[in-house]
Amino acid sequence: MAQDSWPSPAHNARAVTDVEYEKIAMRFSDNGVYGNPTDTQVVTAGIGLSVDIRAEVYASVRGHAWYSGTSTVNLAVAANASGQTRVDRVVLRLDRSDWTVRAVVKQGTPGEGPPVLTTGEGFTTYEVLLANVTILSGAGTVTVTRGERYVGTRIRPATSTALTNPNPDLGEVRWETDTKRLRLYDGDSLRTIYSDSGPIVINSPLSAWKYTVDSVLEVRNGAAHLRLGSFQRAAGTLAGTSESRLPVLIPSAYRHPNRDQYAICYTTGIEVSRAIIFSANTDRPGQVWLTNHPTISTGDFVLPGSGISWVVD
Repeated sequence: MAQDSWPSPAHNARAVTDVEYEKIAMRFSDNGVYGNPTDTQVVTAGIGLSVDIRAEVYASVRGHAWYSGTSTVNLAVAANASGQTRVDRVVLRLDRSDWTVRAVVKQGTPGEGPPVLTTGEGFTTYEVLLANVTILSGAGTVTVTRGERYVGTRIRPATSTALTNPNPDLGEVRWETDTKRLRLYDGDSLRTIYSDSGPIVINSPLSAWKYTVDSVLEVRNGAAHLRLGSFQRAAGTLAGTSESRLPVLIPSAYRHPNRDQYAICYTTGIEVSRAIIFSANTDRPGQVWLTNHPTISTGDFVLPGSGISWVVD
């Protein structure tokens, strides 16, 4: 087949079919709602078994515009008498049989989570998520979990949880408004390109120790950087054979998922000690314990080295 391009006088006298229009228009705009996560959510629970779609919402699906209209759109949700919880989805559906986009409820299967979105070019329909709808067995009302996608400016605005894209494209970049992270989908998982938590004081008071200098954590671009403070023994002699928890706690979001970290410390008398920063999958998640040390008397100091770091994302 010869090369072709459209629209042009050489191609069907400049006439473009709906299929040809989708080919060129699907990259004019990302699929999703025009706006950002600070806007009022698009879908809310309606009266009884129904959901409401707010007025004056615009969106794009594969280059096809959608408008919710000047008044609230109410969509019925099927009853659930199955004995198990059902999760439906409210989606914007492009129907390639007539090339219209409409908001519809896509019913799920009880006990199996939300239904899979229909995407791609080999289907009659193409769907974009607006919300998940939970219907308990025998319930007369529904619970709506916000889930709309936003078009953005080629970098998709989102949040780190409910407003993420369940079907990201390779190379998709998103800005998380709640975590202030810039993230890239590499085909396998989301990778943090940029993040900056700022200084986080992670003191965790304990009666056995005083902290004389704050412990501070900073997380930048997917890596955690820890400066442990200095600690003074406050509750009697600590035998050299005993472990002791230090007054520090790593926040859950910043713990290494499965590897402990180790810190060299100096104690009064120029003795060397070792502390362990426990990973998330241990029975001491995020805690810091002094595990190897000489006998430490009341009033003695433990001075950890600084510059400990690990991968968070």
